[in-house]
Amino acid sequence: MAKIITDEKLIDELLERGTEEVIVKDHLKKRMMAGEKLRIKLGIDPTGSVLHLGHAVVLKKLKQFQDLGHQVIFLIGDFTAKIGDPTGRASARKPLTEEDIKKNMESYQKQAGIMLDMEKVEVRYNSEWLAKLSFKDLIILTSKITYAQMAQRADFKERIKNDIDLSMQEFMYPAMQGYDSVVLKADVELGGTDQKFNLLMGRQLQKRYDQKPQDVLTCPLLEGLGGTDKMSKSLNNFISLTEEAESMFGKVMSLTDELIVRYFELCTEISLEEIKKIKKDLENSKVNPRDVKIKLAFEITKIYHGEKKANEAKEYFEKVISRKEMPDEVKEEKVNEGERLIDFIVKIKLAQSNADAKRKIEQGGVSLDGEIIKDIQTKISKAMEGKILKVGKREFRKIVVE
Repeated sequence: MAKIITDEKLIDELLERGTEEVIVKDHLKKRMMAGEKLRIKLGIDPTGSVLHLGHAVVLKKLKQFQDLGHQVIFLIGDFTAKIGDPTGRASARKPLTEEDIKKNMESYQKQAGIMLDMEKVEVRYNSEWLAKLSFKDLIILTSKITYAQMAQRADFKERIKNDIDLSMQEFMYPAMQGYDSVVLKADVELGGTDQKFNLLMGRQLQKRYDQKPQDVLTCPLLEGLGGTDKMSKSLNNFISLTEEAESMFGKVMSLTDELIVRYFELCTEISLEEIKKIKKDLENSKVNPRDVKIKLAFEITKIYHGEKKANEAKEYFEKVISRKEMPDEVKEEKVNEGERLIDFIVKIKLAQSNADAKRKIEQGGVSLDGEIIKDIQTKISKAMEGKILKVGKREFRKIVVE
């Protein structure tokens, strides 16, 4: 059995840094200081294949609990993913297929392993119990909650007010997430601030099932590359955990200066004392924000790629982006003569979709040997053999025409 670490300094940092709210903080700290081995739950619905730095804020917190010796539970909501979390949504979400869910589950576990010791993690799927609930069980579950409680949820309230459809299955989502905590006998549940209603439902249901109510720890939502909206794949403002080192470094460098300190606090392992100094220097204009951002990009890239790759990414950025030189090595990509350039860009994953590739071309972000491509109907020809395709500021590919 892993030893429980009760170092007060480490516990305080866990409960305070990168934390929005702890319910109930004194109660949780007392249990941690007493050396209790707690069951720490994080639930993620596999609604996509990518985990990004926004997810990492909570995963980092989960790792801190794991490092102190507590039992981490990585709950994959394969059943609830079929319904869809209605949090923050103005309309219902299209349910996922079994195939999508399976593929995303495998991807999530692999990416979570970047930060967590998955051999020590209790990985569970809520289909284990939710799929087996009888109608009688469901009636018993719904008897533990009231319509008035559910209708107070902000996004539900808004949809009811505006006469927008709200299905019973969506209405049941918080109850199912809360029931997960009952089954797992969770002591603590983590989540973003937007999950507070669902997390508190776990506390309520545990009380109704005569269990000790879990403590709740919420983490702030990380702003994405635009600087306003939260990081999200759907908004294409994210930095994925599996992003290549050069791309990760470059994307961090594109952040607005206002996010520098926040990213240091939520996304790096730099001490709070050093972060305070960085903040003070930025406020007094003692340093160039770009230089601080280079340090930020290095620290973040180092976590996911190691120091050597982070240094290489820094050198790449300074050479290719800052001095606008050609990189030393350019990856070759084979393409059939006559294929549309727009399709090729999507195929080699330099754009998420044809619409994204079209946007990049129309905005002047695509060039061949320095010549900007303006026609979205451009096709690959033999004359392009050996030319360097550049997409955006950071992506270069050498074209090999077949």
